[in-house]
Amino acid sequence: MGFSRDTASQLAVTGNAVSAEEQEAIAALPSGSALLIVRRGPNTGARFLLDSDVTTVGRHPDAEIFLDDVTVSRKHAEFLRHRTAFEVKDLGSLNGTYFDGVRIETALLSDGAEVQVGKYRLTFYASRRDLAPLASA
Repeated sequence: MGFSRDTASQLAVTGNAVSAEEQEAIAALPSGSALLIVRRGPNTGARFLLDSDVTTVGRHPDAEIFLDDVTVSRKHAEFLRHRTAFEVKDLGSLNGTYFDGVRIETALLSDGAEVQVGKYRLTFYASRRDLAPLASA
């Protein structure tokens, strides 16, 4: 599978080293979905698909994104999908949820944004199909 120069440059703009395998995964995302990639912390390189209206994050075994570390609350945060946009919402966690280094209660996510949950730093990648109309506008 090849990538257009636009796609490669969009990924390069995020400031994170994106492997060829990760580029393929990001390019293959269907509309209305997104990908989180763990960049720092335990499980570096792990990927989590956001493809439902609510995705829970926490240390609770029932969380869709299970992060097993004491710096993560049992019910830490939620990723909420609004059509093709995503937001992160802190659920009153002890250590907080951070968006691009700023502690938040809720934040609308942008492509390449960093979300920190406990020790974990995750980079958010939106579907390229959803970004294409924004680039041509």
